[in-house]
Amino acid sequence: MEFRQLGGSGLKVPVLSFGAATFGGGGELFKAWGDSDVKEATRLVDLCLDAGVNFFDTADIYSRGMSEEILGKAIGKRRDKTLISTKATFKMDDGPNDLGSSRHHLIKAVDASLKRLGTDYIDIYHMHGFDALTPVEEVLSTLDNLVQSGKVRYIGCSNFSGWHLMKSLNTSEKYGWSKYISHQAYYSLIGREYEWELMPLAIDQKVGTMVWSPLGWGRLTGKIRRNEPLPEVSRLHKTADFGPPVDNEYLYDVVDVLDEIAAETGKTIPQISLNWLLQRPTVANIVIGARNEEQLKQNLGAVGWNLTEEQVARLDRASDKTPIYPYWHQRQFVERNPLPVPALV
Repeated sequence: MEFRQLGGSGLKVPVLSFGAATFGGGGELFKAWGDSDVKEATRLVDLCLDAGVNFFDTADIYSRGMSEEILGKAIGKRRDKTLISTKATFKMDDGPNDLGSSRHHLIKAVDASLKRLGTDYIDIYHMHGFDALTPVEEVLSTLDNLVQSGKVRYIGCSNFSGWHLMKSLNTSEKYGWSKYISHQAYYSLIGREYEWELMPLAIDQKVGTMVWSPLGWGRLTGKIRRNEPLPEVSRLHKTADFGPPVDNEYLYDVVDVLDEIAAETGKTIPQISLNWLLQRPTVANIVIGARNEEQLKQNLGAVGWNLTEEQVARLDRASDKTPIYPYWHQRQFVERNPLPVPALV
């Protein structure tokens, strides 16, 4: 298993981590993702560790804490051999302070996560979303205190806009507080908006990217194709409206090229999609999910080989879209505004 440095920190993480959102199955949304109990979760954790994947990602909101509880039990006494990332910000109860990134909520949330996980520290604590009502100074001073206390070792963010992340990094630098070392962001072959602003920012500021939903919200599984109905067994029946919108013809065009490359390489569409991401700038880690052993083993097969430059270029062309302003304009000024991913002609 390849390990990469996470952002500007000294921490090295495997290029794949296991996303435990499939643990628990609480509520319609999370049940559609998966409903692994402790026994099945333990088996999946075993397979990950055997493959060198020692990094596990969860969040307090996943099945209202059930994911954290099950993950903690599945890891058990192997805590010192693992890295755990969890997240807070979203609503966990009905009180007015039971959401957001206020000092009040974060202190309560981190203690609750530690208890559910059965550990006394969290390796990376991510803000699951940006809280525009709480001053960034309050958020970051609280997170710095959590780092100083030993409850949290590193901090990260998720789903931030470019200015959210840049303002936070500047504030941390101004006061000498802990900085976000990672950004959990949506990025896939059929969702490349991350490249427009967040990728250049991450390169400039040395923020490592942990990619969530790398298979385009379940659309790059190889089961969705032109002129074929949605498979009977697909989480998209219940979750499509919660994820990113994707034009079907655009999706089919990308899948056509994936099919060609699958025939050339002998790899599956999910494996090719994940391998493409691992060759992108700033990507330190991909969060893979799996409802069962078969899915996990297939995703683990995305490493240990690489697409050729020509194959990557074909996928780039098939999945490219004209960006919104000002990014389309910046593509015309590459002499003084070089892009991390070359403009396509």
